[in-house]
Amino acid sequence: MAPKAKKAAMSRTKKAGLQFPVGRIHRHLKTGGYADRIGAGAPVYLAAVMEYLTAEVLELAGNAARDNKKTRIIPRHVQLAVRNDEELNKLLSGVTIAAGGVLPNIHTVLMPKKKSGKESQDFNFV
Repeated sequence: MAPKAKKAAMSRTKKAGLQFPVGRIHRHLKTGGYADRIGAGAPVYLAAVMEYLTAEVLELAGNAARDNKKTRIIPRHVQLAVRNDEELNKLLSGVTIAAGGVLPNIHTVLMPKKKSGKESQDFNFV
């Protein structure tokens, strides 16, 4: 009988089909002192959640950059993306994005009053 050929080592990141490093996240969870023991599924789940949130923010920021006719995403685009999305705004409500600026907003009280059609008809000379 011939000895069995060893399978090539496959990382947990590749097994999970992710881009974020599962092993590194597991190491940080262990050394971070969050709990005495960390299960095998926890870093995979956390990596998947982090990857999803990153992809969501980058997609919306890319759309904001394209709306401004730019090819690079800058902090302003990230700010516009996060603050215009209801769920991301709620998640990151206590976060300040450096060099992000503020959303363009003019209070309605400060807007000039519009003249209605009746005022111009009061002085009808016939």
